[in-house]
Amino acid sequence: MNKKTKALLFNLLCFTALFLGARYCVSTYFWYQGIWISLTAFVITLLLSPKFQVVKTAQGEKLLMSWLFLKGVKEIK
Repeated sequence: MNKKTKALLFNLLCFTALFLGARYCVSTYFWYQGIWISLTAFVITLLLSPKFQVVKTAQGEKLLMSWLFLKGVKEIK
């Protein structure tokens, strides 16, 4: 599988999992109704989800991840 495809899938899976959790928490613990539940969950997830990206280096392409809760950038093997 191409590394760019892996990065896209990792971004999608992490965003989806966090979005569903955030949407459930917002709908349960806040008084929002309608589209505001999804919009609030989207903003929360956008801020909290890890970012995966492919970078070309001298050694070849590397899959890197940055996240709010981890210091620095981590390489994914």
